[in-house]
Amino acid sequence: MVAGYHGRMGSTAAQMVIDTPEFDLVGVYDARGADTNLSETTQFKDQDVPAFHDLDQIKTDATVWIDFTIPTAVYENAKFALNHGISPVIGTTGMTDDQVADLQALAKTKQVGGLIAPNFGISAVLLMQFAQQAAKYFPDVEIIEMHHDDKIDSPSGTAISTAKKIAEVRKPKPQGNPDATETLPGARGAEYEGMRIHAVRLPGLVAHEEVMFGGPGEGLTIRQDSFDRISFMTGVKVAVEKINQYHELMVGLENLL
Repeated sequence: MVAGYHGRMGSTAAQMVIDTPEFDLVGVYDARGADTNLSETTQFKDQDVPAFHDLDQIKTDATVWIDFTIPTAVYENAKFALNHGISPVIGTTGMTDDQVADLQALAKTKQVGGLIAPNFGISAVLLMQFAQQAAKYFPDVEIIEMHHDDKIDSPSGTAISTAKKIAEVRKPKPQGNPDATETLPGARGAEYEGMRIHAVRLPGLVAHEEVMFGGPGEGLTIRQDSFDRISFMTGVKVAVEKINQYHELMVGLENLL
């Protein structure tokens, strides 16, 4: 079942499920719609799949819930899935740490596997791993994430996850001139344990991230680019194939690779 099918990522995920012979799309969900069947959407006019817009009305035999909705909806969606024995595969970012912890506790109680992935792109997963390695030697680091101008949350879940992974191997450290001031508030970006995170929102972008490290006389930049949303579907497919083998809610696609 795909939640958020009226959105760009959700519709891409629905198409991936349809195009994968071993998958069967048994339902779609989007609180914003009013249609009763996926076939009412032009892109999917040849499909006969029930569409739902209220969690309480959903009747499904789905084993996996793919979620590409919005930050204000994903927590309740995930709770619904776990309470009904459906494994959530969540690409929606913006949940708080407390919400994630609550969902992990619920998954453990229900013995249902699930995955929250800040990014399903293989290149993004590798970027985070490479950045964590580099941070052992370059503690001065800044993160620049760049997304399309329709993205709701800032900074991106991928940028936050990158910072958290770096923080695992780097002690909190103030960066830059301690006497520096901002002529315009926010010019230095958000701060996470001394690291600075900058969010760019422009039309034409999809999802991109740079992690810049600086040291005496040298620098290192690690960058990944997602030019098309289809790039995320490789990771989503891996998650759908494997997630029913688990009995806990994990964070990060790397747990399945």
